[in-house]
Order: sequence, then C-alpha cells, then structure tokens
Amino acid sequence: MSTVWLVARRELNMRLRTRSFVTGTVVILLVLGGYLLLQSTLIAGASTSKIGLSGQTLGIAQQLKTAAGQVGETVETTAVTDPEQGRKQVADGDLDALLSGNATDLHVLVKSDLDDKLRPVLNGISQQQVLNAKLLEADQDPAQVMREVDSVQVAVGQLEPPDPGHGQRLAVGLVTVFLLFFSIQTYGAFVAQGVVEEKASRVIELLLSTVRPWQLMAGKVLGLGLVGLVQIVILAVAGVAMASAAGVLTLSGVATGAVLWGVVWYVLGFFLYATVYAAAGSLVSRQEDAAAVISPVTMVITLGFIVGFNVMIQSPDGSATRVLSLVPLFSPILMPGRISTGTAPGWEIALSVALTLLAGAALTWIGAKIYRNGILHTGSRLSLKSALRG
Repeated sequence: MSTVWLVARRELNMRLRTRSFVTGTVVILLVLGGYLLLQSTLIAGASTSKIGLSGQTLGIAQQLKTAAGQVGETVETTAVTDPEQGRKQVADGDLDALLSGNATDLHVLVKSDLDDKLRPVLNGISQQQVLNAKLLEADQDPAQVMREVDSVQVAVGQLEPPDPGHGQRLAVGLVTVFLLFFSIQTYGAFVAQGVVEEKASRVIELLLSTVRPWQLMAGKVLGLGLVGLVQIVILAVAGVAMASAAGVLTLSGVATGAVLWGVVWYVLGFFLYATVYAAAGSLVSRQEDAAAVISPVTMVITLGFIVGFNVMIQSPDGSATRVLSLVPLFSPILMPGRISTGTAPGWEIALSVALTLLAGAALTWIGAKIYRNGILHTGSRLSLKSALRG
C-alpha cells in the first residue's frame, strides 16, 4: 500500500500543480458566480410586472394590484397620458403591458406575449365589472352577491403536507447530478489518457521494473480520484456559499447534505468507472486511438446522466427514477440527486450503496486483469478478448 500511495502522491502533485487545474477551477467558479448573480437578479424581478394605465383604466389600479397579489404577482402601475409614448415604452421594454379602454372592455398592448399569470387577472377584472353591471340591472347588491359566492370553497384533502422547499431541493439535486457526471467523466478520462501517455513514452516499462501492475493502476486511480475530489469539494462549497449569499438558496441544511452525499457518491462512482477507464487505456499505445476505446465507457455514463437528468425533472419519486437509481452504473448519478430531493428512503440508499460496491469490486477485478495483460502491449490495438484471455 505504501507503493500505491507513492504512485497516487505523484499523480496528486502533478495534477494539482498544473496551470490547467487551477485555471479550470477558477473559470468554473467565475461562471458559477455569474450564473448565480443572474439568477438572483431574475428572481428579484421575475414576479414584478410594470403596467401602464391610460384613460379610464386608471380607476382599476388598486384592484389590479390586489388581484395580482392573490396569485403571487407584484404589479407596479404608472399613468400614461400619451398613447404613442406608451407604445414606445412597451416596445423598449420599460413597460410589460399598456392598458387602455375601460374596465369592461380592456385593451392590452404587449411587446410579444402577455404573462400567463397576468392574463387571468385582467380577464377576472373585466368579468367582475360586467357581472357587477348585470347584478345592478337585476336590482341586486354586487358586494353581497360576491360575498356569498366567495364563501363557497372547494374542500381539499391532503395525503401529506406540501413541501415549500421542493423547488430548491430539485435544483440542488440537478446541480449535484451534473457535478458528479462532470467530475467522474473528466477524471476517469484522465486516467485512460495517463495510461496511454505512459505507454507511448515507454515510461511504463521503467515504472513496472519497480512496481507491480496492480499497484500502478491503483495508485493512478487513487491519485486522480483525489484530484477530482479536491475540485468537486471546492466547487460545491464555493457554490453553496455563493448561492446562499445571493439569496438563490435558503435551504442550507439540504445543500450541506447534498455536498456530503455528493462526496460519498463521487468516491463510489469514480472507483466504479476509473478502473474500467484504466483498462481501456491499456489496450492502445497512441493518444489518437484512446478516444475509440474509452467512448463506450463515456457513452454509458453520459446515458446515465441524460436519462437521470430527465427522469429527475419529470418525477424525482417516480418508479423509473427509483429503479434506475438502484442500477450500479447509474446510481452514482441518480441516487445523490434523489437524496437531495428527499425522495430516497434509507433502505434504497443502503441497497444502492451495496450494489455499487459489489459492481465496483467486480469491475475492478476485470479491469485489473485487462490492465495487467495490456499495459506492456505495443503496436496495434489489443482486442478485449485477448486482454481477458491472458
């Protein structure tokens, strides 16, 4: 094990000190910070609509604000005396809509489309005014009639209380899924590329004169795994801190749990795939041939990400999501996302961990055999059948 750690430390020192690692991490943090700043700005202004009122519509300003508030919208109204100036403000984006006409015959001018929440609000105001007029014609008190109408409510039964943080939990889960996919795929490919580089430069022959093949493979996997772990922890901690500071994330407990579980599943997922990447890299002797042998592995993990991301969005607690999260090749991507959303019971987490460990042990045994038989092979690509036969 001291030899394995020696090889791992070599990889760790080489990768952490490279300019690409530092630059890549800083760039990702800058992009993440910019995205969170944009999100906080959008969140701040997403529920506010600027409405221009002209003519008789000035009389419904308060009614408009009240009705919009009931559906979670904030409306800012401004008087518009010149219709042409109002059209220009709509065209320039200074106003979301311009109202004209009267309460029973509203005309709405928008730049391209009327907000989905604002449309029923305006329809409701017009319908209310028409109803009031008809009630007055029938010698009825509109206020009394509306009080009686409003007193009738639908009885709603709940099987479980609503989760006010569902949206944030889902967002944290999706971000976790993406980070794990990015890290496992990136550093797994680094393992394969490192193996091919050493074979192409004939360094591998010198290394194998002092260490055994399994020690070299284990050390390379461990070293690059730690490099990826350092980066993912930096990104996760910094991302949570920036999201909390920007007001985008308020569920700090969920975020902390996602980081911890993300680390666990990164370790499980990386060692599940890394030995396969190392074995794939040992089959070829040139960098230009590396893409061909690692593409099947990359396709599997990419498929897990694409499928996982979509089923997470559609139904985090659906049957398809639950089944796929128990499949070892998909578990490192899907299960941490389900944990973040709070839809994974303890027994499923334990079963998923156990199955992933078993699959990892099996793939490590197979990968080590291929690596041992292919690491000294030079020339044309070694077939998988030949590598397994030795």
